[in-house]
This record gives sequence, structure tokens and C-alpha cells, in this order.
Amino acid sequence: MNHKLAFSWHSSSWFIAIMLALPIAALFYQAIGPSADVFQHLIDTVLLDYVQNTLILVFLVCFISSIIALPAAWLIAMCDFPGRKSLQWALMLPMAMPAYIVAYIYTDMFDYAGPVQIALRGVFGWENASDYWFFDIRTIPGAATVLALVLYPYLYLLARTSFLEQSTSLIQASRMLGSSPLSSCLRVSLPLARPAIAVGLSLVAMETVADFATVNYFAVNTLTTAVYDTWIGYGSLTAAAQLSVMTLSVILLFVGLERFARRKQQVFQKSMLHEQEVRYQLTGCAKLFAMAWCWLLVFAGFLLPFAVLVNYAWHYFAESWTEEFFQYSANSLILAVIVASLAVFCAVLLGLYRRLIGTKYATVPARISTMGYALPGTVLAIGIIIPLTSADFLLNDITELLWGWTPGLVFTGTTFALIFAYLIRFSAIAVGSIESSVDKISPSLDMVTRTLGHSPNSMIRKVHIPLIRKGILAGFLLVFIESMKELPTALLLRPFNYETLATYVFQFASDEMLEQAALAAIVIVLVGLIPLIFLNRSLEQQH
Repeated sequence: MNHKLAFSWHSSSWFIAIMLALPIAALFYQAIGPSADVFQHLIDTVLLDYVQNTLILVFLVCFISSIIALPAAWLIAMCDFPGRKSLQWALMLPMAMPAYIVAYIYTDMFDYAGPVQIALRGVFGWENASDYWFFDIRTIPGAATVLALVLYPYLYLLARTSFLEQSTSLIQASRMLGSSPLSSCLRVSLPLARPAIAVGLSLVAMETVADFATVNYFAVNTLTTAVYDTWIGYGSLTAAAQLSVMTLSVILLFVGLERFARRKQQVFQKSMLHEQEVRYQLTGCAKLFAMAWCWLLVFAGFLLPFAVLVNYAWHYFAESWTEEFFQYSANSLILAVIVASLAVFCAVLLGLYRRLIGTKYATVPARISTMGYALPGTVLAIGIIIPLTSADFLLNDITELLWGWTPGLVFTGTTFALIFAYLIRFSAIAVGSIESSVDKISPSLDMVTRTLGHSPNSMIRKVHIPLIRKGILAGFLLVFIESMKELPTALLLRPFNYETLATYVFQFASDEMLEQAALAAIVIVLVGLIPLIFLNRSLEQQH
């Protein structure tokens, strides 16, 4: 590669990496500034409650997710019973359901005025709430249960994969030594799966910390809602940045735990190839329990909420089928297409840069560009608004100095901020998808192409791009879908009078009128099913 072409690859790759990491740097820079005593006021009053609520919520969500996901993962991986093949992908369906929609549906169902308590009062003749006890769903345990119902598939997927990859000879050895299936699970399978379980719990914890809509609906104050309230309520960007750095520190802690656990997982996966799968044949009560447990999770996490949404959409079709529905669908569609296209472009450039340069430093821009994926939406919004506000001020100063007029808020007052934020948030998905495709191309193909006299650009166009087109398509679709569903960033950065499907549905849910936005909610759920189909096909090909 000649020097001019190498310089172009170097400069463009590092430019993308720096731009995608800019909000994180801005966040830390803003956090060290004075906050007009707002942060001290938060420390003196509510900050301890925010931190305590966040930690309790994370613990409860991880605990409940472990209780419901690990038995399901072991049953699907190690046992055989009717419906197992259908359940192995059906248990992933709750991932497609936004947690705040599930929160609304279960709150509507179990509140004092909901059908469950009305039916109980009718059956037992109770007059009012003082005549009986019923759990309050609008609490931290209620929020934790709802989040666990939606987030448990992260743990289920990783644990199931780990169980499948364990050597069957170890399981058979434990059985020959007199262990029952349950004892073998507790003493062999679970300890071997600890790294995967730790990774799954880390992902569940990170998603819990990043959640805004569900905890806001349940009025549970966490660090994520504190960032939103501090910025919108107190108007202090510096205090919000300081809270964001605290939240980011919690996220980085979980990322560190996840990396540490994954390092151990590689050791377990070396001696598991070419072994025939052996499953316990369940009969009698064990078979009924396995079927009931797994289908109950699918029912509670997806089928029941989706059926309620369909019922809402059927009865409130006229209220849902509006011009706003089409307008906001178009906004979401256009936004998602632009973000997915830009993310794929950046990912292809970074992936091929790493391939063509071939040094260990060539991987650095790609790693930097994926840092934004760990940021919660509200934290990312704070990080975005800091440099874009400075850019708006600078642009207005320059135009006023040169031409005597100001263009206004070009970056923070338009969809540019949303596109930039989504690109930072979801580029990691496209980078991962395309990197895995690039890594599968044999180096000998590059040597053959260069031997035949093709330039690097010609090699990229005629060899690399055609071979990674599936990775490009997968990356485009995954970023497109995540952009369609993203809520916290859109809530904070959307321009005036601009809505997406996610913000449209959330506003109706917040106002206790989800029925009128049920059609939009169904669209979000159906779009969310697409990556699950890809994921399931990928897992089936591996096993």
C-alpha cells in the first residue's frame, strides 16, 4: 500500500474513532466543572437514595433473572421433553418486548382498579383495600420483576450455550459416581457455566442500570432518572454530567466483570468438540414441570403482553390508525435507515482498515468506536449535548462575525443530534458484525489478488465487499432495529414537535393511555423480533 493511500486509511479511521468517543471525553471534562452547588445539594438530600435504589434494583433483577433463566436454560440444553425445540427460541421472545410496555400492562392488570383485584373483591366480598392484602406493583420489587421478565433471555442464552458446550463425558462421569441429574447439574454443570452466568448477569445488570422508561413509570428514582431530572429539573448540565460519570463508573464495573468472566470462559470451550449430545428423557411430573415452567416464562414475558396489545389495537383501532402514527413511523424509519447506513459505512471502513494495515494498533480505532455502546441513553445524551452546544455557539459566533446573522441551533435543535447519538450508541453492533465477517476471509485471497496485479481498492471492491455482504446486511438490520426502539436518547435529544414511535408510545404509556398507541407498540415489538430470528438461526447452525 502506497503512503498516500495508507495515510487516507489512517486519518479516516482515527477521525471516526475520535468523533465517536468525543461525547465520553466531553462528559468527563464537563464533570470537573463547577455545578453551582446542585451536586452538593443532591449529595445532602437524595443522592444516597438514588444510589441505594440503583443497587437494590440491580441485585433484585439479577436474582430474579437467575431464578427463572437458569432452570430454563438447563432444561432446554440437557433434557428432552415435548415442545423443547419450540421453547428454545420462544424463551428468547421477551427480548423483543420493551420493558415499559410490559410494566404498563402488568400495572394495569394488578393495580387496585385492575381486573385481578376487582375479580378477587367480587369473589370474596371484600369492600375496599383495608379488607385484604395485595402486593403493590409500583415498587422496586415490582419494577425488578418486570425488568427480569424482559431481561432474563440474556442470561438464558449464555447459560444455555455454556451447558451445550460442556463435555458430555464430565456429565457421564458424575452420573457413574452416583450423582442424580439434579445433583450433577448443581455440582458439575453450574460450576462449569459460572463464567457464562457471570457474563449474562453483567449484561442484565448493565441493561438495568441503563433503563429509564420502566423505572420512571414506576416512580423508582435511580441514577439514570437522576441524570434526566437534574438536567431537565435543575437545569444543571455539570451536575448531570457528574451523575453521568457516576453511572458510567457502575457500567464500567460491570463491563470489567464481564471481560474477566469471558477470559475464563475460553478455557472451558477447548475440549468440547465432536461429542454426541446426550439428554435426560423427562417423564411424569418432571416432564410436566419442565413444560409448565418454560411455557410460563414465555407466557408472562411475551404472549400475555402481546395478546393485550393486540386486544388494545383491535378495540382502539380508530384511535391508533391516525396521521400521527404514519408520521412518527416515517420519522423512525428514516432515522433508522440513516443511522444504519452510517454505522455500516463506519464499520466497513474500520474493519477493512484493520485488515489492510495488519498491525496491532490498527484494532484501536475499532475498539474506541465501540465504547459508546456501554453508555445508557440518558448519559449519552448528556455527553452529546456538551460538544454540540459548543459547536452551535462557535458556528453562530463565526456567522455573526462574518455575515452579521446567526443560523440558530443547527446541531442541537435538529435531528443531527439524534443521528449522531444513535451512531455512537449502535456503531458497536455494526463493527462486531462486519469484523466477524472480515476475519473469516482467508489471508491467501489477499495475496492471490495482489499477485494478479489488483490494487488495494480493487481488492476491496471485487473480493472483500462481496465476501462480507452478509455481515453488512446483518449489521445494517441490527442497527436499524435498535434505532427504531431507542427511547431515552430520543426523549432528551429530539427536536421540538418531532416524535419517533418509541417516544410516541412512551408518552401514551406515561399518561395511562397505552390503548391509543397499541398499534405503534405492536410495530416496535414486531421489528424487535427480526434480530431474534437471526440469533436463533445462528445458534442452530452452531449446534
